[in-house]
Amino acid sequence: MSTLTIDKAGPTRKLGSMSRDRAWALRWSYVFLVLFAIFFLTPPVYMLITSLKSSAEISAATNPWWVFHPTLSNYVELLTSNQFLRFFWNSSIISIVVVIVTMLISIPAAFALARMKFWGSATLATGVFLTYLIPDSLLFIPLFKMLAVIQEFTGVTLLNRWYVLVFIYPTLTVPFCTWIMIGYFASIPKELDEAAIIDGASWLQTLLRIFIPVALPGLIAATIFAFTVSWAQFLYPLVFTTSIDQLVLPVGITTTLIKGDVFNWGQIMTGALLGAAPPLVIYAFLMDYYIAGLTAGATKG
Repeated sequence: MSTLTIDKAGPTRKLGSMSRDRAWALRWSYVFLVLFAIFFLTPPVYMLITSLKSSAEISAATNPWWVFHPTLSNYVELLTSNQFLRFFWNSSIISIVVVIVTMLISIPAAFALARMKFWGSATLATGVFLTYLIPDSLLFIPLFKMLAVIQEFTGVTLLNRWYVLVFIYPTLTVPFCTWIMIGYFASIPKELDEAAIIDGASWLQTLLRIFIPVALPGLIAATIFAFTVSWAQFLYPLVFTTSIDQLVLPVGITTTLIKGDVFNWGQIMTGALLGAAPPLVIYAFLMDYYIAGLTAGATKG
């Protein structure tokens, strides 16, 4: 009678090897993550340290990584400055309006391209994304000429007005947000909208009552992206606005706190930190939705 011999050594060695490989992979992951964290956190830490120094201490030849006489004077001066608050207000209004405009355009566009299959829809979807790849450094000249022509013929003042940025920024936000939501809408099972249409729902009702609630993480990701791009945009407001009361935060900080060859580093660092606070808070609370929205199109469907 033959006996069946089970070799237990082989699987044990494999499991042990996999465990060691996984352990080394984790160690190297931690090493690189720590290095990247140090590399990317060094500038914000240096900005924070500098913002707590007076101009005299910044210009003194002392240790730049230590605050000998900490002060909040830079924060007090900026937060009580009507000019800085005006920059902050302009950036806030523009970013909020741009997010609303972007969502109003991107959601129905993405829904149509993802669900209403028509001739050329795939090519159009690809074209929408390729539009996003055109750098704004190439777009601002033709956009400026277009606005100048419109202003000349209509008499409506568009240049050097903060509200013109509400029409300019969507050229950056709409293509990418539409692309994100096309992927998310495409990942939603077709049985949902087919059942809704069989029950008599229109396309608009299907979008509002089924797709938007289901695709909420994707919508939040697109919203965060649109807000971040609008908030941090520098080139367009630098080109299209010049008056102090029309500037937004990134341009206002650099144009008013740098005078000739004099750099007010304390207030520049303070303004940069205060300007980075709103996106940082948004990402801190909605990071999970942002990651889910960006990756959903690649992992579902």
